[in-house]
Amino acid sequence: MRAIGMVLAGGNSRRIKELTKNRAVAALPIAGNYRSIDFALSSMTNSHVQNVAVFTQYNARSLTEHLSSSKWWDFGRKQGGLTIFTPSITDDNNLWFRGTADAMHQNLAFLKNSHEPYVIIASGDGVYKLDYAKVLEYHIEKQADITVVVHDMPEGFPADRYGCVKMDQKNRIIEFEQKPIVAPSNTVSCGIYIIRRRHLIELIEKCAEEDRHDFVSDIIVRYRDIKAIYGYKLDTYWSNIASLEDYYRTNMDFLKRDVRYFFMMDHPIVYTKVDDLPPAKINSGSNIKNSLIASGSIINGAVEDSLVFKKTFVGNNCYIKNSIILNDVYIADNTHIENCIVESHSTIRSNYYHKCEQGVDVISETGDRFLM
Repeated sequence: MRAIGMVLAGGNSRRIKELTKNRAVAALPIAGNYRSIDFALSSMTNSHVQNVAVFTQYNARSLTEHLSSSKWWDFGRKQGGLTIFTPSITDDNNLWFRGTADAMHQNLAFLKNSHEPYVIIASGDGVYKLDYAKVLEYHIEKQADITVVVHDMPEGFPADRYGCVKMDQKNRIIEFEQKPIVAPSNTVSCGIYIIRRRHLIELIEKCAEEDRHDFVSDIIVRYRDIKAIYGYKLDTYWSNIASLEDYYRTNMDFLKRDVRYFFMMDHPIVYTKVDDLPPAKINSGSNIKNSLIASGSIINGAVEDSLVFKKTFVGNNCYIKNSIILNDVYIADNTHIENCIVESHSTIRSNYYHKCEQGVDVISETGDRFLM
């Protein structure tokens, strides 16, 4: 493919609270087996993008561990492959990435040393499948300066948390507001962009000269009336992990048959780092209803409308409902958990009871609660 890929995975979100205390948003576990960044990387490799850079910053340890071997996404190549960029101190610079545009500027050599004419920029916190080759064809056909992948959100969805766009009849973007107080439309940016490589280098260098640091605010929004910026509509499943509510809803969507089959069964598949774990063990007397149980887990109780991630133990007479149990959790006997997210590596004591009556709670290793 005539494009390189750049995945922006350096941000954290305070709206996800305790779940991003020790990990980046892009490293959040999804649907039992995946991490958030897997969806962008899988779309890259499935679109035959062979040269991909990932920009990390906040709480990057678990994300870096997840990306330690590029073979899982078929990026183990002699030419191209997967490159991870983190902030580094040099003679000319001792600053962290001050924004997405600044991250690109501090690693501008990656763009300048590449030979592909186009760049695909994607965020590391989106859950979707997309053929970037079709977006590139659309970009060339429209003779666009920048193409933004957009998605129509359902009525009533709080679209003001995202970049909201308006397009004319030819799909040219005429309005782009980043996190407006009142959303002008229910069409939002997916955080995926295509731009010609040399054009991106020029814009990034100009941003640096003017001490501007954000790709969306200082390039997309600023040049929307000057550059030919078009929207490409993604009409399949898309979700962005922008808040605790988004994270809970996205995981729960995988309990729906159509969503689960779209990501786990339909070609092309979503790739992830594979752990060498035994299949889940459902012991006699357990009762599982409409739930996903990941490998390495042992279930002795009742699990209903929930997701149980890897290496989790659920004791006798436990009742788990409408909840997400993350990796490596030990839940002792006679525990009742409902409408909650249990953080990874937690130990829940015997006879523990918690039912969240509104929203969703995050339970830590001591059983403390952090209300959404």
